[in-house]
Amino acid sequence: MKFPSAVRLLVVLWCASLAVFAQNLTSFEKRVTTKVLPNGLTIIICQRHDAPVFSYFTIVDAGSANDPGGESGLAHMFEHLAFKGTKDIGTTNYAAEKVALDKVEQAYAAYDAESLKRVGRDPAKLKQLHAAFQQAVSEAQKYVIPNQFTEIAEENGAVGLNAETSLDATQYYWSMPSNRLQLWAYMESDRIANPVPREFYKERDVVMEERRMRVDSSPIGRMVEQFLAAAYMAHPYRRPGVGWSSELEHITATEAEAFHKKYYVPSDIVIAVVGDVDPAEAMPVLEKYFGAIPAGPQPEPMTTIEPPQTAEKSVIIKEPTQPFYIEGYHKPDYRDPDDAVYDAIGDILSNGRTSRLYRSLVRDQQIAVEAEGFSGFPGVKYPGLFAFFAVPAPGHTPQEMQAAIHKEIDKLKTTDVTDDELAMFKTRARADILRGLADNQGLAEQLAIYQLRYGDWRELFNQLRKIDAVTKADIHRVANKIFVPTNRTYAMVEFQPPQQTQQTKGGAR
Repeated sequence: MKFPSAVRLLVVLWCASLAVFAQNLTSFEKRVTTKVLPNGLTIIICQRHDAPVFSYFTIVDAGSANDPGGESGLAHMFEHLAFKGTKDIGTTNYAAEKVALDKVEQAYAAYDAESLKRVGRDPAKLKQLHAAFQQAVSEAQKYVIPNQFTEIAEENGAVGLNAETSLDATQYYWSMPSNRLQLWAYMESDRIANPVPREFYKERDVVMEERRMRVDSSPIGRMVEQFLAAAYMAHPYRRPGVGWSSELEHITATEAEAFHKKYYVPSDIVIAVVGDVDPAEAMPVLEKYFGAIPAGPQPEPMTTIEPPQTAEKSVIIKEPTQPFYIEGYHKPDYRDPDDAVYDAIGDILSNGRTSRLYRSLVRDQQIAVEAEGFSGFPGVKYPGLFAFFAVPAPGHTPQEMQAAIHKEIDKLKTTDVTDDELAMFKTRARADILRGLADNQGLAEQLAIYQLRYGDWRELFNQLRKIDAVTKADIHRVANKIFVPTNRTYAMVEFQPPQQTQQTKGGAR
């Protein structure tokens, strides 16, 4: 078979990139030091002496999918608490504060118990208990030094302080001058070992407002929440990471401490440090601080497995707002041998203005302003969804998006992708991986994630071989296996004039 010149060029570039990538792995192996401490925590150090700074990435193998039953939103709440300080940071007198915080919990437990009564609730008593709770909060607040944890970090040159909670994991990160490594190690190990749930109920109000903005006041947010609740019958992926309102407004600091004790154990934590760091000097410092965190029992693995879907499911919301369409198909988790094939499908359908969905729905038919397909929604640790979404252009409907997307899916199932499409996917995939390693923060993130998920950061470099192995036949096979109506859940926001909205409410069916 004779390839077009553009494809031949791509093949040459691809072969060259394989050699370069192999060299990069050899280079990284010389610069990366990995150690599992006696308590089970894993530390990775990668030397990059380009500038006198370092970045770190801490990943905890617990996310919103691990929220206990009836306590949705707890993992996300604890991420917020991690910036409230420790026994040493954020307080004027921890011993006295601890007594005050215990009184807050006692007062809230009494108030909450009365508020949850379905029969015999006493409004006067409830008011009295709430006042007592508020008084206890005020007493505890006297010992708080607001934002001290963040201020100490920033005063010592920290930038990009942030944290994220996904359904799969929780991560913390920032960058800092390399001569502040010991300070960082003290602060990060202290908040892992000794977090204090101060200002818990104030922060819970912040999270509840976040939910109101992201979900309750957003038609698309409500649609996505109902979409996942319909797609998943049993698995925790059906629950929103921010939590259900009725559960979020009742979670307590006591429950947050229990979550921390169970899931923030060293054996479930990987920390990567990348930058101007000498492992011979740094590792003893990190061992001193992170090795002092008490070990704990490994949390039991998730036992819930989503049953196979046997019928198409749908959610329709009618609102006087921008129409929207999304659909998803159940797929295996990140360990599946075909994981790179799903990446290929997502790239060919959605990567840039030459992708199939953009060309068809946006450029040629002009029925959508945006259209994409992507893998790993809402997570990758457990079996997730391959999802498609489209935003209709003015005058067009979600039903048109559905038909147009199905037409593109049928092409994948019946006709091989082109040589150009497959080659471009592989070139872009390599570029994306290398781009993610270009800066200290990105590299720290990738090293930590791959070490946690595969037990070896080198798997990051093995991804290229898996990508290179993807064939046209693989794409054809996977598309026919996964993209079938009985495995599909779809949701849409349909435009409905305001006067009709009050009379008709959408829902799952």
